[in-house]
Amino acid sequence: MKAQLLAATVLCFAYPGLAGPAFAQSAEPEEPPTEPETEPRAAPVIVVTGQGLPDTPSVTAYASREIAREQLVTAPSGRIEEALGAVAGFQQFRRSDSRSSNPSAQGVTLRALGGNATSRALVLLDGVPVTDPFFGYVPFTALAPERLESVRVTRGGGAGPFGAGALAGTIELESAGAGTLPPLGASLLVNDRGETEASALLAQELGAGFVTVGGRWERGQGFFTTPADQRVPASARAAYESWSLALRGVAPVSDTLELQAAGLVFDDQRTLRFDGADSSASGADASLRLVGRGPWALDALAYVHTRNFTNLVINSTRFTRALDQRNTPTTGIGGKLELRPPVGSDHVLRLGIDYRRAEGELQEDAYSAFTRALTETRRAGGSTSDIGLFVENDWTSGALVLTGGLRLDRTHIGEGFYIARTADRALVTEELTPARSDWTLSWRAGATYDLDEQLRLRAAAYRGLRLPTLNELLRPFVVFPVVTQANAALENERLVGVEVGVDWSPLPGVELALTGFDNRVKDAIANVTIAPDLRQRQNLPSIDARGIEAGLRVERGTLRFDGTLAYTDAQVAGSGATLELDGNRPSQTPKWAAAATLAYEPAADWLVSATLRHVGAQFESDVETDRLPPATTLGAYLQAPLAGGFALVLRGENLFDERIVTRNSGGDIDLGTPRTLWAGLRYGF
Repeated sequence: MKAQLLAATVLCFAYPGLAGPAFAQSAEPEEPPTEPETEPRAAPVIVVTGQGLPDTPSVTAYASREIAREQLVTAPSGRIEEALGAVAGFQQFRRSDSRSSNPSAQGVTLRALGGNATSRALVLLDGVPVTDPFFGYVPFTALAPERLESVRVTRGGGAGPFGAGALAGTIELESAGAGTLPPLGASLLVNDRGETEASALLAQELGAGFVTVGGRWERGQGFFTTPADQRVPASARAAYESWSLALRGVAPVSDTLELQAAGLVFDDQRTLRFDGADSSASGADASLRLVGRGPWALDALAYVHTRNFTNLVINSTRFTRALDQRNTPTTGIGGKLELRPPVGSDHVLRLGIDYRRAEGELQEDAYSAFTRALTETRRAGGSTSDIGLFVENDWTSGALVLTGGLRLDRTHIGEGFYIARTADRALVTEELTPARSDWTLSWRAGATYDLDEQLRLRAAAYRGLRLPTLNELLRPFVVFPVVTQANAALENERLVGVEVGVDWSPLPGVELALTGFDNRVKDAIANVTIAPDLRQRQNLPSIDARGIEAGLRVERGTLRFDGTLAYTDAQVAGSGATLELDGNRPSQTPKWAAAATLAYEPAADWLVSATLRHVGAQFESDVETDRLPPATTLGAYLQAPLAGGFALVLRGENLFDERIVTRNSGGDIDLGTPRTLWAGLRYGF
């Protein structure tokens, strides 16, 4: 029945545009023969962009915000996650950045739909999903801001390519090409703790194409995340060392086709809280993309991700090794094919199919806190996959744009296992879970109307989908003393939502955006408290989030201002076993979030900017205990030109040394980045 519905919908979308051009072509008379050419034709000019297909009119119907390259490369911390924080409502599971948090906690979401560490937003790099196939976190240390051209954040459920991951929205990262990057660029900075950040860029045109190479290396002793009054001899600084190397090539195949190839390798090592509490995240990614800009536009890509994760858990009372999550090999593969047939100037029709598959296994050893002897070995593994068909049409009629799309997903959770054995290989637990599949129909629709050149009205509604990750289904974890159990019976999350908004430009250089939204995540996956030191991942009946988002941009000569504000009233709808959670605010979810950057360019190549961030109060747990107080931080950036293409760079993080509580477990807390001052040189960019 659903397949029939999809076929009927495709016909409805395609018929108005496809029928007209087809009949028109058949009625055209044959052109008379032309005289032989006496001079050779000029060779077609081939221009490669390194980007995907151009945006469709539907972009204007949904609440979105662009982050330009200048704002990316001038973030006070030098990190992509802070640059993304320019969009209020962007949220990581914890307030820590990627130097002082566990990598598996780097999930991202939008519109206060948090509550666990898995990403509810789809993050794409040049059209390719980048989240970890096993955990669903974003490898932020591998995404260097200086390698990017721009970022677009679109809030609300998605139904287009890879839409099954865009439950809360989509974050699209676009790599910079040879037209933006310098032939040679480099930077080296150190901070007041003696930590180092170094990066290098290379861009070279090759024939009609180009190749770019970018590398980054960071190392530091870190700071104490444990407050001074809670430290013990085993307390350790949040030391880190990470590197990444990205290679990208773009070449024309014909005058309308271009081939894009990309590779990324990275490694990230961190220490958290105690000596020996080390974690690592590493990976190697590759992708191929074919973009056609002819009458039948196409975007075809294929990718593979190989990732690994390790983590040592230290007992918080005896400070000995308690759990060694020594290996988590994971493979992710996927691809998409999108076609845009020629259906007339008033319509943009998108037809496509995409596929994603994740397969991984957890290998860990448990140790006695008293004898330090191995007590148990554990293995858990499985696979998930999704294949989706999508169709979307944008119709432009004067000042009115109407857009609508459908997506049909077949999600599959493969056979899973969890096996625990004693040190002498005796079986303790063996849980085998059968494979299961499901079909889900998602959709989105929107409209915009330009009242005049300054004022645009928009409205949208959508239904989204997210498949549980292998981590949520299979992997228990421990943050002493709290144990969180996995749950192989988790169901897909589904979002339904509506929003209305207005975009207003009352004066040249002034842009104001205002959006009201009401979103509901049904079967929301959360870490549910079932005992004082025990939680389990469960499907909640729903998380309801409604609120207002505002954005203001002002550009006046040498001054620029960019500010956003989000207020979200999010509540859990509980019933049955989760009835006590009914009406609670989801864990790790603030009501208020704001960001503002003021930049001043007094002369060529000079830049001074200040960035203010505010995150409201949050609760650590689903039962509204262990409050995380609000935090407001100020950062600054200064760039001053020197001789020979060099520039002096000064950066400051958390200049007022705000106390940022990132975790609170019964009064046992972790802190975020203290005041940190950076200085260094930059060449070429």
